[in-house]
Amino acid sequence: MREFGESCGTPLRVRQRLRGEFFDDLYSKDPDPWDFETSPYEAAKYAATIKALEGRRYTRALEIGCSIGVLTTALKARVDQLLSIDVSAMALDAARVRNPTVSFERREIPEDFPDGNFDLIVASEVLYYLDAPALQATLDRIQGTLLAVHWRGPTERYPFTGDEVHHRLSERFGPAAYSAWTPEYALDRFDACNC
Repeated sequence: MREFGESCGTPLRVRQRLRGEFFDDLYSKDPDPWDFETSPYEAAKYAATIKALEGRRYTRALEIGCSIGVLTTALKARVDQLLSIDVSAMALDAARVRNPTVSFERREIPEDFPDGNFDLIVASEVLYYLDAPALQATLDRIQGTLLAVHWRGPTERYPFTGDEVHHRLSERFGPAAYSAWTPEYALDRFDACNC
């Protein structure tokens, strides 16, 4: 039996997870390194992410990897209480300015996964930065609804591709309740995770 990611004699790529220092360095060079504020791709992906909630409202939500808070702005209208986390202090400073009514904390998952119950967890283009043990430990903490979206293009420096992440999500949580994949990104909503 082959390891996940191994095919036709190609060995499984094993890469270290990307830690806070990587993102601190990135944001010190560019306050919006992925053009979240101006990219048509990001705007379309964020609209699709909110659409995947199908008009539902959530009591307590966790946004993992909020960056500068652009998606946070759309999410906060759908939840009563939103906690948004990121590993970069610089990104969080920008997110706080954009969303002064949202709670932000500097945390690294899975080690600093927040306590308590969340009926919605959003992971937008963040889970592929984790290596296999960290991804598994994170998935073990998820309960409620998970809304995940990840870039499907090349991710040479990341431990996983977006497709690999969503394959692991499906293995862990079963079929998605809502799915909207494009050539650019994979988007899945898993309801009642970890029941």
